[in-house]
Amino acid sequence: MPSQQKAKIYQQEWERRLHDVQVSKDDLNRLVMDFLVIEGYKSTAEEFSKEAGMDAPVDFDSIENRMNIREALQRGDVGDAITRVNDLNPEILDTNPSLYFRLQQQKLIEFIRQGQIAEALQFAQEELAPRGEESPEFLAELERTMALLAFESSPMMPSSVSELLSTAQRMKTAAEVNAAILESFSQGKEAKLVGLLRLLCWGEALLEERADLPKVCSVQSWNWLELTDE
Repeated sequence: MPSQQKAKIYQQEWERRLHDVQVSKDDLNRLVMDFLVIEGYKSTAEEFSKEAGMDAPVDFDSIENRMNIREALQRGDVGDAITRVNDLNPEILDTNPSLYFRLQQQKLIEFIRQGQIAEALQFAQEELAPRGEESPEFLAELERTMALLAFESSPMMPSSVSELLSTAQRMKTAAEVNAAILESFSQGKEAKLVGLLRLLCWGEALLEERADLPKVCSVQSWNWLELTDE
């Protein structure tokens, strides 16, 4: 049976349809403000709030606190990050054992990265081993981290182990902490603008199965989504 022929939508028609969709300025302003707050652009959010005549959706100082925590994790100072999280809201780690384990795991990784092997072994035994006994997931992650010592700088080290020493691992931990802080403030974990762009790209892919249409979700858009996901 021959496949159904795709409909053809031309650039001019597609742009006309897009322009017919009305979005209020207030909705756009809220999307921009939400993005600035979630992503941590404090000074820009403050200035935008004044220019748009919007009430501050959050205490802007809380944005700076989140960014200080994220920056501490990205430079490998896990102890400073934990202290700052507890100063901000001690319940965040008290009620989230998985997140606390991730932070302790990151601290162990930093010991190994700095060549502090004795400290790493002691920290793993005293802080992480007891938690590994409580959860198969924690135990598997502890074993994966300790494999860094077994392989050291060997070219035979599996990528699943070597990736723990990457900058992306620090960023992943920082993103998890940032999401937990946002959730504790009853805010979304992801900027609504990012979600809308992801939905646009998904919708375009679905439409392409039935019609030939101009590209809306460009390669640049996908690259930007990937950056915000890191």
